[in-house]
Amino acid sequence: MAEPLRPGLRLRPNEHRFLLLLGDLAASISAAFLALYVWKQYSIYRLIELGTRPERAELLVRISVPFWFYLLPLGWLLLMVELYEPHTASNWRRTLRGIAIAAFVGIAIYALVFILNQDPGYLPRIVVGAFILLASFLTLIWRAAYIRLYTSSGLQRRMLIVGAGKAGLTLARVYQKLNPPPFSIIGFIDDDPKKSKRAYEGIPVLGSSRHLLEIIDRYRISDLVMSITGEVEGTTFQTILDAQEQGVEVTRMPILYEEIAQRVPIHHLESDWLIRSFVDQLRISVTYEVFKRLLDIVGGLAGLSMFILTFPFIAIATAIDSGVPIIYAQTRLGKGGRVFRIYKYRTMHQDAEADGEAKLAEENDPRVTRVGNFLRRTRLDELPQFWNVLHGEMSLVGPRPERPSLVKEFQKEIPFYRARLLVKPGLAGWAQINYGYVANVTETAVKLEYDLYYIKHRSFMMDLMIVLRTVGTALSMKGR
Repeated sequence: MAEPLRPGLRLRPNEHRFLLLLGDLAASISAAFLALYVWKQYSIYRLIELGTRPERAELLVRISVPFWFYLLPLGWLLLMVELYEPHTASNWRRTLRGIAIAAFVGIAIYALVFILNQDPGYLPRIVVGAFILLASFLTLIWRAAYIRLYTSSGLQRRMLIVGAGKAGLTLARVYQKLNPPPFSIIGFIDDDPKKSKRAYEGIPVLGSSRHLLEIIDRYRISDLVMSITGEVEGTTFQTILDAQEQGVEVTRMPILYEEIAQRVPIHHLESDWLIRSFVDQLRISVTYEVFKRLLDIVGGLAGLSMFILTFPFIAIATAIDSGVPIIYAQTRLGKGGRVFRIYKYRTMHQDAEADGEAKLAEENDPRVTRVGNFLRRTRLDELPQFWNVLHGEMSLVGPRPERPSLVKEFQKEIPFYRARLLVKPGLAGWAQINYGYVANVTETAVKLEYDLYYIKHRSFMMDLMIVLRTVGTALSMKGR
């Protein structure tokens, strides 16, 4: 008999994010103190070059550090915001690219500040440059160690999926797209004799529930994933309880799906899921609601200021490119199905919907004008919506508001679709930063899965992360 498995690392996505944040903070704080040391040694070296004796040079060097320098580690964390998703952080290529972009943006920001304000009280460029270089290097070392730990087969959880039906196969398909995977799926357990010794999505069926404990022991399983959509037989249920008593962790398929895909599996939920998730379990604090509204007000004022400053340029460019109107309004549904008018810069030709029927935007949509394409990529087309945010009809973060005719159509074909109206629609959203254009009902359902995940897990930190990632998307001109 094999030696019982000591459970692997069972860190959840939020725990992974906290670990990443802690490591990056330690790396950036270390970089700040090392940069000050470099500055001091450089100053001593310059004095020695001028003829000062080394011991006297050390006495003469006095470093006056402005307060803002100690905020650089926090600034570095903000620049790294794209790398706090476990799946992104575990990919070496994305990690290298993310750190390189953070360093480049950091240098560009400081160069701009230095050009605009060359106050001698500011730190010289060498110390800020040293900080960015050291922060990049130390963060890279820490992230390499994290990736090594994350992908180590000896530390990964080893999972067994109970049920090779639709739910189990859906989970397997999502798992196959993870690179690298955060755990190992060893196989399926299923009582259907037709599925015995077959493989689905490259994962074998190892046996029936009668041999569950033996399979757990033989393959050193640390986790069971319940993917049975019907009733569980009494003997199977008891066997699962026995496995749990031996230290095996038992998880339901929707929970694991949310963990790895960061969206809700709408086609594999029980009929009362909406009540349990958004009524019984979800308790949004008053503090969160207050902070969210304050963020909306501050963001709304900042956005309207940007709108006023850029309006003359955008208006002239749009008029020359495709005529008028510059801004148009559309009817959308808000929280609770309330109807309101949304304002946007026109990015399509005037006859984009000549037949009067609402159509979903497509990638490389031929209806989009040249100026409109730029406005979409930079998200400038949504500046007028800051009025909706300030007015309280929208929030900075939430599901994108949809037209009543499309909502009516989608709720007939997509389960739980109207649940996205439980919160205020937003300028930025979890679905927008994780998914692209939707051209059909199937893709709209995937986008809904992201929206429902946000509604279920929303918090002030999640809102802030979505805002920062949206800003990063706009600056890199990756908007849609």
